[in-house]
Amino acid sequence: MRKTMAVGLAALIAMYFLGGMSARHEIFPWPQLSALRTMVGGEKAAAPSRYAFDDKERLIGDESKTLVTCPTQTDRTAVLLVLGQSNAANDGGQRHRSNYGARVVNAFDKRCFIAASPLLGSTDTKGEYWTLLGNNLIASGQNDSVILAPLAYSGSEVARWAKGGDLNPVLVDTVKQLQDSGYRITSVLWVQGEKDLVIGTTAETYQEYFMSMVDTLRQHGVEAPVYISIASKCLEPSNGGFKEHIPDNAIVRAQLALSKSGHGIRAGVNSDALLDGDDRYDDCHIGGTGAEKMSEAWLNLLRGDRRLETSG
Repeated sequence: MRKTMAVGLAALIAMYFLGGMSARHEIFPWPQLSALRTMVGGEKAAAPSRYAFDDKERLIGDESKTLVTCPTQTDRTAVLLVLGQSNAANDGGQRHRSNYGARVVNAFDKRCFIAASPLLGSTDTKGEYWTLLGNNLIASGQNDSVILAPLAYSGSEVARWAKGGDLNPVLVDTVKQLQDSGYRITSVLWVQGEKDLVIGTTAETYQEYFMSMVDTLRQHGVEAPVYISIASKCLEPSNGGFKEHIPDNAIVRAQLALSKSGHGIRAGVNSDALLDGDDRYDDCHIGGTGAEKMSEAWLNLLRGDRRLETSG
């Protein structure tokens, strides 16, 4: 009896380890058993989500959003078209919402929603600092209302935004939707460059593609200044970046040159220099303290340029 029990126990242990190794390394018979289970029981239905995305993974629906009447634009309304990659999208470590109700809205698909992270029009579902900027613009007395129109794609290189790139038609469509809603864009805010540093885009190529995007905006009636940030820092292989960052690189040189090239292009916030390690929750994306620094820097930049425009 003992011998039979020992043999049975040994067989069970062997089967356990065989099953574990099979599952871990996807070898016989695990794949076959998994396929049989799927065929018999069917695929497990995905759990329902409050979010909806388009074919480019852009957030286009959120059941928690509050739909409101779009504010009428006056000379004290900021209409901000936000473009770029993850640090312009919904990849922040802190969420924000409007402190002023329908005075800070997220414009998308010819509709307006009270601004709250994550914003419709960009990828991902975490935090962002544009809503905080909207709050700050109103609190400072510079604006009575703020329209946020974000269009940012995580991991996007500049070539995708230029003519011929897959994001260029989406950019044109976004501009047309704002115009059809009666809005005139007052500022274009560009935060992008990290991806191009990683893939080795040259300074000349970066400038060429960026100017192609600016030309697209101008050809479709956007006369607003285009603010180009200094943004090239996204560390660690887990984020698709490098272990260390070299401040003087081809992308930064291109961004600096573009900010001085005229054509309505102005210097944006230098996130590479402004943010330290504690401001990025994963060595790349912007956390709570980083959001506060970025929104304050954008506020000071836009407020300073508004004074110059008013005095001029």
